[in-house]
Parts: sequence; C-alpha cells; structure tokens
Amino acid sequence: MSLLEIKGINRWFGQGENRVQVLKDINLSIEKGDFVAIIGQSGSGKSTLMNIIGCLDVPSSGSYKIDSVETATMSADEQAALRRRSFGFIFQRYNLLGTLTARENVALPAVYAGMEHDERLQRADELLAQLGLSGKEANRPSELSGGQQQRVSIARALMNGGEIILADEPTGALDTGSGQNVMEILHKLHDAGHTIVMVTHDPSIAANANRVIEIRDGRIIADHSKNPNIPPSRIESIEERNSWLFYRDQLFESFRMSIQAIMAHKMRSFLTMLGIIIGIASVVSVVALGRGSQEKILENINAMGTNTVSVYPGYGYGDRRSSRIKTLTVGDAEALKQQDYVDSVTPGANTSGTLTYENQSLSAQLYGVGDQYFDVRGIKLAFGRLFNEDDVSQNSQVVVIDDNTKNKLFADGSNPLGQVILFNKRPLRIIGVAAPNNNGFADTDSLQLYTPYTTLMNRISGSKYITSVTVKIKDNVNSQTAEKGIIELLKTRHGTEDFFTRNSDTIKQTIESTTGTMTMLISSIALISLVVGGIGVMNIMLVSVTERVKEIGIRMAIGARQHNILEQFLIEAVLICLIGGLVGVLFSFAISMLFNMLATDFAMSFSTISIVMAVLCSSVIGVLFGFMPAKRASQLNPIDALSRD
Repeated sequence: MSLLEIKGINRWFGQGENRVQVLKDINLSIEKGDFVAIIGQSGSGKSTLMNIIGCLDVPSSGSYKIDSVETATMSADEQAALRRRSFGFIFQRYNLLGTLTARENVALPAVYAGMEHDERLQRADELLAQLGLSGKEANRPSELSGGQQQRVSIARALMNGGEIILADEPTGALDTGSGQNVMEILHKLHDAGHTIVMVTHDPSIAANANRVIEIRDGRIIADHSKNPNIPPSRIESIEERNSWLFYRDQLFESFRMSIQAIMAHKMRSFLTMLGIIIGIASVVSVVALGRGSQEKILENINAMGTNTVSVYPGYGYGDRRSSRIKTLTVGDAEALKQQDYVDSVTPGANTSGTLTYENQSLSAQLYGVGDQYFDVRGIKLAFGRLFNEDDVSQNSQVVVIDDNTKNKLFADGSNPLGQVILFNKRPLRIIGVAAPNNNGFADTDSLQLYTPYTTLMNRISGSKYITSVTVKIKDNVNSQTAEKGIIELLKTRHGTEDFFTRNSDTIKQTIESTTGTMTMLISSIALISLVVGGIGVMNIMLVSVTERVKEIGIRMAIGARQHNILEQFLIEAVLICLIGGLVGVLFSFAISMLFNMLATDFAMSFSTISIVMAVLCSSVIGVLFGFMPAKRASQLNPIDALSRD
C-alpha cells in the first residue's frame, strides 16, 4: 500500500474572473522509502503540489491520503500533528528563526512534540554533529554560511524522525559545492530509509532521484522510475508525550519564546509598556493620595474625640433659640454616667468674657469641663498639669490655658505656671498649658481656657445649667446604638426632645465616604489611561503579528498547534502588561518618595490591595487586548504565512 496517495487533486486560487486553476486532476502515489523528484518550470504547480503533500495547503477538490488516512477531514491541529510526526521540511531559503541559535532551531520541532528539554538539546547536537556542524551549535543563522544554514534546516527536518523529507529547491540558493554537499546528505538519508520528495526545476538535480515526475501547466506529463522495487523502510517518528508534564513544558516553552521575542525588540516592547506604566502609576498614586488625605482627616477627627456622642440643648444646628434653651443639667450627665455602654461623661459649660493679666485685657473663651475632657478630646499637655477630680469636686479656681493664650500673655517667655489671671474679674491660677492643636478643625486664633465646670457654674457664671455633655462610648459598643440609648434616656428625663446630638462616628463615616468617592472618581479617570495603554498593546501586538507572519508560518510548518501560537502571543502580551504594571508600581513609589519629601501636610499612603489590584488589572488588560492579535496569529494559513517576506 502506498504511503502517499493522491487522487483527482485540483487547486484553484483567486475568486471570480481572477480565479486560476494551478493543479488539474493530479493522480499520484508515492511508496515509503522512495526518492521522488518533482520537476517543472516556474508556475507549473510543482511547489503547490508539494505544499499539499506536506499538509501546508489543502486541495480545492480531490482526495489525499497518508497511510490510508484522509487529510481533507482533518482539523488544523490534526494536520499540524501530521506535519510534526511525519514530515520534515527543507526550504530553499532555509527558513530559520533569526533569534534562535542553530541548536534551538533544530530542537524546535521537538518542543511541539513534547520531548524533554535536555533530551531534545542532546539530539539536536547529535544531528548537527552528523551534518558536520560541531562547534556551530550556539551560532545564530546570521553567523552561518548558506550551506551551513541549509544543513541546520536538514537537521531540523530530522529532529522528529523525518519519515518523509520534503525538499523545496534545496540547492537553489547555494553555490555548486554546497549544493553537491546537500545532495550527498539527501542520498544518505534515502539510503537510511527516509522517503524524500524533492521539488526542483533543474534536471541535473532531479537526476539524483530514483523517480522523476514532470509537471507542466498543473498536469503530470511524465513519471519515470529507475527502480520500482523500493526496499522496506524502518524510519519511525519519535513518540509524542501526552501528559500534564507535556502541557507544563509547552507552557514553559511558550513563556521562554515570549521572553525571547520581547528581548529581541526591546525598544518596541518598552514603548508598548509605556501606556501601561503611566496608567498603573496614575491609579496607584491617586489611590495613595486619597488614602493619605483620608488618614490625615481621620487623624484630625480622632484628635477631636474618638467614639464620642455630644449632646447640646436646642433642636439642631442653626436653631437660633438654642442659646436660650436651658435644659441640660449635671444630673443628666450623672444619669448618663450610670449606663453600662458609657466609658466616661464630661459635662461642659462655656462663656466668653474679658481676660486680664497685668496691663493686658483680651477677649477669651472659658470652657468649664470635667477632668476627663482632655482625654476624650485628645488635648495634650505641653507642661504643667491638668486639673483632676478633686479640683472639680472642690470648685478649685484653677485654669489650663492654650498655646495662643500663653503666647499673648507671656510673650516675654516667662513661666505662666502659678500665675493668677482674671476672667470677668474672677481670679484663676494657671496650672498647665495645653499643646498646640494642629488638626484642621481647631480654632487656631481664639484664646481658650479650661477650668472645672463646677468652678465656672458656681464661681463665675452662676448658671445651674450646662451647655453640653460629651459622652465617650466604650470601644466594644456600636456608637449608633449608644446614641439611640442616650436620646431615649434624656427624652425620658426631659419629657421631650429639647436637645440634639452629634456623633463623631457619623462625621468620620461621612468623610470616609466622601474621600472614598473622590478617590474612586479620580481613579476611574486614571483608568482611562490604562485602557489607552491596553489599546496600544493590542495595536503593537497586531503589528508584531504582521511582522512575524513568516515566523508563524515556520512554526506551523514544523508542527506548532494553533493553541501553541495563541499561547505564545498571548503570554507575550500578558508579560508586557505585567512588567509594565510592576514598573508602574515602582514608578508610583518613586513619585511618593518625592511627594513625601516636599509635602508637609500629609503623606501618600499605599494600599496593598490597590497595588495587587493594579498588577492584576494590567494582567487582565494583557489577556483582553492581547487575545485578538494572538487569535489572529493562530488562525493564519501556514502556506500563506510562509510566502510572506
């Protein structure tokens, strides 16, 4: 039974009026182990016939069987498997990959066959040695002569066994000496049992074959054989692996090839990455700016008092009658102090008046507070001491002044501690000075003094009512729930809701929500640059596919599956985006270092989640925008790809 059997093959090219028939009712069978030369002038159809024989092209009609298996019904990957397993191609122009060494070019078919890395490199070295190329294994094609490149091409054809060698004008681009050397190699391969099909227009080259088939205008016009009795051939293809290790190695090889492609075009790869770098750096930096500003604002809020609920008389902010409403009492504060969700309670009263020291008279605000007020409000002591529970219970005439008051009254630098000042003609002895309050919510211009609320009510204002109650909620209690409890208790005591509350947690949540929304808005704008970068990746990958069509054709000719091509180009796109993402993150770190050196109000604060999401986003962009070019590359017709210059 014939190894190759062709019946009634026709091949047309073009459409409509431009449709041309290149092959016309070709009938041909080739025995295993034969040496066949197909001869004809340019345009006779001999190369098209060889491409169909090698499953690089498909006939328009007719039947082509290999080992009695019909090829017309095979999928693209099944035809690739046939090329990988049965055929070895020797091209007129060698068709070696310029970015690979001689060893890597020879070993490439075995990559797609699943041969282990060390095994295929060893076999490649052995084949190169057999063809007289010892010492040239690490040379790239540009470092080899034409004859040496053709011998590398022959070694590659033998890598997977090369049961059928298809040689397209194997001596056409060589000098006489190199051409004779190639023909000697082909004779040796034939003697070893390889089936050889050679296309040539030179009768003297065709004379080397056992069988010569002449084709003219798409028809076979002559078929002569020197010896029809072909000795049996024992040439077998290497066995392919089909396990998870095979797929792992395929993925690794695709990754390695992608790295080689990126490194071979460094500038193009960098320019492709640039859009991703800018996009990722923008997103990460904007999130860091938003996070840093949010942390600064929350720090200022915490300085005002954390997890606190303040109670005021009246019916809300803006109520002009609130100053005339006198409902809150010390008894209310004592009742609140008894609740199990309350950590501490600080009654508050305040009045404005004239502050006098020596010959200075200034307007100031005096706050009557409890001994825990400073802790609740986050007010720190610069020096001296704060008043305590005994001072509160004994109506002690002591006062803590703020930094503004110290600077006004004691501008000469004298020690204020122990000095007596007059507030509305009532004497108060200074026992401490509060540290400057730098949070954005503090009144930095007014003069503020703090005295026990009992002192203010009993010795200065004479009022029986307080102007506020600050309740600090225990850490393990929800402040919203506690606020509801406070309202219900005071409504019960007053019989009506003649007060209103302010929850510091509500302010905190509002600011967190507002800053989060702003960060999201600006990040969304920054994401546009990522999309633009992704489009740039797609454009460059499409250009890359166009530039590397010949490479894709070579890989398909030696057995690459469609998913191998898809995988390689997709990994290349993902790597470009991933590397760009990582560089973008590092760039944003550099921006933050510069910003933190120059800015004094707040520092950029990075979020691990935002960094991880940014890198993941760049990878997703690589997949999304790299898929179309990769898919396009994988669906190229091998013969069309090989014909590109």
